[in-house]
Amino acid sequence: MSATIEFRSVSYRIGEKQIITNLNLQVDAGERLVLLGRSGSGKTTALKMVNGLIQPTEGSVFVEGKSTADWDLVRLRRRIGYVIQEAGLFPHFTVERNIGLVPRLEGASSAAIDARVRELLVMIELPPDPFLHRYPRELSGGQRQRVGVARALAADQPIMLLDEPFGALDPVTRHEIQRQFLSICQRLNKTVIFVTHDAREAMLIATRIGVLREGHLEAIESPADFLRAKGAEVEAFRASLG
Repeated sequence: MSATIEFRSVSYRIGEKQIITNLNLQVDAGERLVLLGRSGSGKTTALKMVNGLIQPTEGSVFVEGKSTADWDLVRLRRRIGYVIQEAGLFPHFTVERNIGLVPRLEGASSAAIDARVRELLVMIELPPDPFLHRYPRELSGGQRQRVGVARALAADQPIMLLDEPFGALDPVTRHEIQRQFLSICQRLNKTVIFVTHDAREAMLIATRIGVLREGHLEAIESPADFLRAKGAEVEAFRASLG
């Protein structure tokens, strides 16, 4: 069976600056791959290649067996839930409209959208009746991130991409949402690529951790094997665990 996501000899550069170099990796259905790296390591660039926001300079990225260059990018992106830091909610949309956006674009009925939005709000532990009609400005940072995760799940997309989604939150809220997100992923069996520079977050979320250093994949290991793996960058991140 082919991987859900595959990078085949992928490189990316801007002018003379090399961002990604010869990246090869596979993500199977139901895996949670965390890309761990410092700022500028290429992890967000790699993430954006999966939904076609960036195309490789060399090599190919395959999603569900098809190169992103051959996908209709609108169709590809509607198969992928995408969560960024600060959630990226539309400020003029209510919580209900933000979460229901993709199902609405896909032609779902109003009744089906309402049921799905309510189901997801319960899943992320925001009671529907108080929150359905609130706007993002009326939510805390943690609540906005929860709504962002719900929006990424709304059309039951098989793939989720998350770019440092909890990085702006205070430590207590961040830990709560990490645990909640992990529980949701385990329950729904989504294929996830999660970008972070936090080794503790990687250890909690990942089924595998890929460590990027200056655009090179230094190691890709299970959390248990990450604790024993070799490499300067792996050791630096491991030291940050304390």
